[in-house]
Amino acid sequence: MIKAIINTKIYDFNQFIDNGYVIFDDKIIEVGLMIEFKDKGYEIIDGYDHLVMPGLVTGHTHIYSTFARGMSVPFHPKNFQDILDQLWWKLDRNLDNQTTYYSGIVSAIDHMKNGVTTLIDHHASGIEILGSLESLKKAVVDQAHLRGVFAFETSDRFPVEKAIKENIDFSKNNHSAFTKGLFGLHASMSLSEETLKRVKKVIGDMPIHIHVAESVLDEQDCRKKYSESILKRLERHGLLNPKSIIAHAIYVDDEELEIIKNHDCVIAVNFSSNMNNSVGVPPLKKFRDYGIPVIVGNDGISSAITTEYLTLYYATHLLDQTPNLFGLNELKQMINDTYDYVNQILDIKSGKIEKGYVSDLLMIPYVAPTPMNKDNAFGHVFFGLFHSFKPKDVYVSGCQVVMNYDVDNILKKQYKEALTYAEKLWKRIDEEVKL
Repeated sequence: MIKAIINTKIYDFNQFIDNGYVIFDDKIIEVGLMIEFKDKGYEIIDGYDHLVMPGLVTGHTHIYSTFARGMSVPFHPKNFQDILDQLWWKLDRNLDNQTTYYSGIVSAIDHMKNGVTTLIDHHASGIEILGSLESLKKAVVDQAHLRGVFAFETSDRFPVEKAIKENIDFSKNNHSAFTKGLFGLHASMSLSEETLKRVKKVIGDMPIHIHVAESVLDEQDCRKKYSESILKRLERHGLLNPKSIIAHAIYVDDEELEIIKNHDCVIAVNFSSNMNNSVGVPPLKKFRDYGIPVIVGNDGISSAITTEYLTLYYATHLLDQTPNLFGLNELKQMINDTYDYVNQILDIKSGKIEKGYVSDLLMIPYVAPTPMNKDNAFGHVFFGLFHSFKPKDVYVSGCQVVMNYDVDNILKKQYKEALTYAEKLWKRIDEEVKL
């Protein structure tokens, strides 16, 4: 049945309507002012004292990291490589497909409760590589009904042929408005020349999804081994297909930024994770100077994206030592860049509340305590909602996935079942540590 949200404020990072309506099924049919609304037998949803916004996008995450929550392992890192060795690489090499599936269930539910309706994931699992992306897709897309773009982190840590096969097979078998595959690569420091040559033989025009210069160690490793920068190395191997995701890019130089721009790639920034890992933060002004699209991720450190908007905004002010180089308009551009990227990859129209756009929508209670209009709407959302962003209702392609702050009983049951698989994972890690 066609639905109509009425008596509501509407904001989509572009336009603001103070008292309007949205009529939709899987796509938005009509948007307007309440004085123009005519009820034609729609399912009516009263949006009084609510704000309707488009579903949000997480531009780079690691879904499996949800099972690191509360995990205890010997951990005394001196640098970023120690963080990988002592924590993340212990976790990912002990993942099988069942564990991967349940990490997807937990991450999807937590994300949707924070208003995120599309995830771009970078996966790694050591016990089972083949079928791992299908396991994620089954959880995130088929079961939770979110949109997901998936890639497996090919590296010399795992059997390379299996990693290549998983990326290629998933991409061939999944290309819809809900899911697609990118070709995943971990990082230059874990990829040999031979591995990159093998990837080049099969990749075709698939965009890659790779960590680049997340820490200075990655860049130093590349220059020491190959006497060139990371982006120059990737370019030499012919791997920088258009729409490739360059994640982090904290220590890229001007030559590398020019390469990213020339190959029509995007940069995915992850400020909270970068700060937590003590590796620095990306130079956003440089990215803007080169006209490179920048998308916003959370790197798996949380299941929210609005907190990333806050962190990058405040951290950039601190880095710049002035509030005048990066403002709300620049942040808004990054949010729209993230929507634009998803639209190109999934071949959809999302991110706006306009006729013909997909009905990825959220309703969040908001009573404006000061005047709210088209000129200051983003300021209201940023300072009034993003610090504690909990939508009451969330829709994906018109299907309601969050109802009065909750999900359906099947998903709740599976969320609780995830504990069993997390315990099994932690036990495998403990046994490995004791060896």
